Amino acid sequence: MIQIIEPKTERLKLRQWVASDLEPFFAMSSDPQVMQYFPNSLSKAESDSIAEKCQSLITENGWGVWAVELIETKEFIGIVGLHVPSEELPSSPCVEVLWRLAQPHWGRGYATEAATAALKVGFEELELQEIVSFAVLNNTSSRAVMERINMIDTGVTFNHPDVPAPAHLRKHCLYKISRDSWVKNVA
Repeated sequence: MIQIIEPKTERLKLRQWVASDLEPFFAMSSDPQVMQYFPNSLSKAESDSIAEKCQSLITENGWGVWAVELIETKEFIGIVGLHVPSEELPSSPCVEVLWRLAQPHWGRGYATEAATAALKVGFEELELQEIVSFAVLNNTSSRAVMERINMIDTGVTFNHPDVPAPAHLRKHCLYKISRDSWVKNVA
């Protein structure tokens, strides 16, 4: 039986999805500010389908894209986790660290805190050798998180195969961190 990994930080719990996450996830996924670097906001059906897929992959693998809750209030504030992209990317095959938080929770360090916990799982429990992240070139907020978690800008840019339009959202930058670099930074 697969053991589900649910990392905790000082303020956050990265956990398996529950039914009560569907509404706040949809609210977040239909918020134009949150989705400004995505081709479109999600419909309720699309949002629910993604949540169910995330839940299913965590059940299957023990890890994945977790629901993030504030420990103090038990409130769903977004998603953070590790994901194996299915599309062909310059770094494929790879595992990426990703995050998306509801707008009221921006600017509090939650993305950095949760992404750091995801990296810890990736390197210390899953024993991955490298983890990547990518974002739209002008997504300075996500790029800042990548730098705060000690990822390195590879200088590689690519057109994301799942983003046909609009054109300004296609071009992505690629960041990486190796297990060796992670170990040096946490020592």
